[in-house]
Amino acid sequence: MTHASGARVLVVDDEPGILRAVQTNLGRHDFRVETASTGQDALNAYARLHPDLVLLDLGLPDMDGLEVIRAIRQRASTPIVVLSAREAERDKVTALDLGADDYLTKPFGVNELLARVRVALRHAAHPSTGTEPVIRFGDLELDLERRRVTLGGSEVHLTPTEWDLVKLFSSHPDKVLTDRMIMDAVWGASYPAQAHSLHVYVGRLRKKLDTGSGARHIRTEPGVGYRFVTDEADTDAS
Repeated sequence: MTHASGARVLVVDDEPGILRAVQTNLGRHDFRVETASTGQDALNAYARLHPDLVLLDLGLPDMDGLEVIRAIRQRASTPIVVLSAREAERDKVTALDLGADDYLTKPFGVNELLARVRVALRHAAHPSTGTEPVIRFGDLELDLERRRVTLGGSEVHLTPTEWDLVKLFSSHPDKVLTDRMIMDAVWGASYPAQAHSLHVYVGRLRKKLDTGSGARHIRTEPGVGYRFVTDEADTDAS
């Protein structure tokens, strides 16, 4: 995997202004940018270029961007960040469930776009396998072998379900996980878990991982799911 500097990014959008703006701003930060304005052009470009990351609009003229996600995921695990003007929660949830790594709702800021791109590339280059004996995120430490969690050096006592949740979150740092993805992973796809139960468990876990200064590792993505935030400068968002 290429480092962020020099990474090849495929930008897919049918708005010429968006393509120019994204291409210009990413180019200023040493990304190599290719563009496509239709779903078919995007798939052709993907097969030809093998980009390190795809920035994808969902509202394309010839096919739904969700179909592009599905087609790419049948081939590879290339990071996909959705750029969309769609506000409906179901579109965000569907995109993530299909395998998108993140999403930005239009209009978006350049700095946030750059941050999301760098995070996606960083995690693609150094994926968490979930097999490391100890994982550290700032003052939070997870000992996977001993099933032990410490915060600021003090042990945090978790229930079995809370442990399963924090282990899942830590295995997908800075990535949005939908409620359905979390429930399937923790309780199993056949278990009739309800979103309300998940929210209760996450609320309890969040209180235990709260540093007391308002900083939180578990960010709520309203109507979608949760994101486990590892950037200390970003953990004050709820």
